[in-house]
Amino acid sequence: MIQTHPNLIQGSEEWHAARCGLLTASEMHLIVTKAGRAASNDKERAHVYELAAQRISRYVEPSYIGDNMLRGHDDEVQARILYEQHYSPVSDMGFITNDRWGFTLGCSPDGLVGDDGMIECKSRRQKFQIETIARQEVPAEHVIQVQTALLVTERKWCDFISYSGGLPMFVLRVYPDDKIQAAIVEAATACEERIAAVMAQYRGWTEIALPLIETERRVEQEMFV
Repeated sequence: MIQTHPNLIQGSEEWHAARCGLLTASEMHLIVTKAGRAASNDKERAHVYELAAQRISRYVEPSYIGDNMLRGHDDEVQARILYEQHYSPVSDMGFITNDRWGFTLGCSPDGLVGDDGMIECKSRRQKFQIETIARQEVPAEHVIQVQTALLVTERKWCDFISYSGGLPMFVLRVYPDDKIQAAIVEAATACEERIAAVMAQYRGWTEIALPLIETERRVEQEMFV
């Protein structure tokens, strides 16, 4: 079942709360390789523990926002404005979830187009923009995210927008790929099983007489990484 949260603002506390503990499109590359296989490496294992921690604590730790992220946000706003001028109006959508696999996947579209489409905007450095235009394809590092978003939203297409100020904007329409999406579901299923196992192990230890001492969260002591 698809659930939409159009009024959530990406990056807000409410947005973080809605996606807390969920596998999401933007992080799916941590559990699925570019070759479309389930990942088994340090990043995948770290993500399993991160999601398990979020589900146990119901809290998402803050992360550092650097200059590149700030520039990227501004570029994505400009990309959407240009897209609307040259292609089609775009509707806001904060967060979407889908649980038809027996677990929930989520995504935060950069916008919805009509009843069938969506957009995904990326801010790129000029060398990568030149490469993307020359190759005329979605960069490999973004394929899994786009296909996961299509899977979650069940939309018919996604216009991938690559933006680099001073260079032409690149727009490519992407359609669902059954093979890639099957690999995403397979990897997500396995990941959910590992998260459940970690949570069971954690709760098993906390239910016996171990010298565990409860603590209080203090936001000013958070580590930013």
